[in-house]
Amino acid sequence: MDETYDVIVMGTGLKECILSGMLSVSGKKVLHVDRNPYYGGESASLTPIDQVFEHFKKSVPENKYGRGREWNVDLIPKFLMANGQLVKLLIHTGVTRYLEFKSVDGSYVYKGGKIYKVPADEKEALATSLMGLFEKRRFKNFLQHVQDYNVDDPKTYKGVEPNMVAKQVYEKYSLDANTQDFTGHALALFRNDEYMAKPCVDLIKRCRLYSDSLARYGKSPYLYPLYGLGELPQGFARLSAIYGGTYMLDKPVDEIVMEDGHVVGVKSQGETAKCGIVVCDPTYAPDRCKKVGQVVRAICILNHPIPNTKDGQSVQIIIPQNQVSRKDDIYVCMVSAAHNVCAKGYYLAIVATTVETSDPEAELQPGLELLGAIEEKFVSVVDLLEPIDDGTENKIFISMSYDATTHFETTCDDVLSLFKRITGEDFDFSKVQHTDTETVE
Repeated sequence: MDETYDVIVMGTGLKECILSGMLSVSGKKVLHVDRNPYYGGESASLTPIDQVFEHFKKSVPENKYGRGREWNVDLIPKFLMANGQLVKLLIHTGVTRYLEFKSVDGSYVYKGGKIYKVPADEKEALATSLMGLFEKRRFKNFLQHVQDYNVDDPKTYKGVEPNMVAKQVYEKYSLDANTQDFTGHALALFRNDEYMAKPCVDLIKRCRLYSDSLARYGKSPYLYPLYGLGELPQGFARLSAIYGGTYMLDKPVDEIVMEDGHVVGVKSQGETAKCGIVVCDPTYAPDRCKKVGQVVRAICILNHPIPNTKDGQSVQIIIPQNQVSRKDDIYVCMVSAAHNVCAKGYYLAIVATTVETSDPEAELQPGLELLGAIEEKFVSVVDLLEPIDDGTENKIFISMSYDATTHFETTCDDVLSLFKRITGEDFDFSKVQHTDTETVE
């Protein structure tokens, strides 16, 4: 390990592996270490199933859940937007060659105690009982305007100026409170209603991303990799290795070595690897992070699909905060044996939200009630950590903890922000090769 590197990356979580791959491809000499014997860090997929029970300190039931190796349980399950930033990164870096994806069967939204499918085409939009006939017409006009809108072309504004706030755009189209809820949270994927008072351009971009993603595969805008999300960090790790990156698992980190206020190396088991830049997750530099909240998650094993989802083998359900008198949304997602993540006849569901009270598990109740009978439940409450500085001075670049969302857009925002701070340049998506992600129907 006594060598000199451009960058040392600590932790093999998804964000760290993406950055390791991107930096290796851009010609940096990278050393990547993890104190765990497995890839993925906090965002690992655990296999066999015994590992899940051990992780949550529960006794392992004998022979109940089929062959243990059939299970790949994500600790932080999330879906990919088919036209989103992570898919573009996967295509750009060529990591898609190591992965196969399945499109998610359906996206649902919670309203007045029931769940409704988010319409995936015109036929579903006309049939949905999510809104009345006149509201459907107003909503259709809103969506059409969103598709045609171009910030650089005032001819497309049609009365919606870029500096108008989101709430004013809804009012212009006379969309009711339920439609605003469903649009802001199930389509634009905002986590709370703070966006209402911000410029409308972000709302327009997000709605368009949803419809562009939906247009890719038709059933829903989401994709999920076969064998679980643990495949993603490993794909980026392979990429880094191809470009000369060195990987060391099961490698404890003793300290980050500093001189004159900036990093010069990393010490492990008496050896020091020299470097000018360190990238890590918050657990490797807790004294350089601040707590900004908590996320509560329940991973549930079911022996049936989620009721009222047409027996979908994979679904996402968003519970907008207004529907359950909260400040933040509750997220539910489910995958199954169709994705090679559990034994046949079983389903893996997760309910997650941002903690708002002193009884986090109780906050998941509206989501848990949608699941029907639960065979097994694993609950975790984790701190949301953010770095106290941007790393440009001391050259220690720390990722943020994973939030409660069940999609990867916020994860990518963090990765691209880190990339810019490390290299001084924006990641250039214009170089993305236009090949398609490998999907299996």
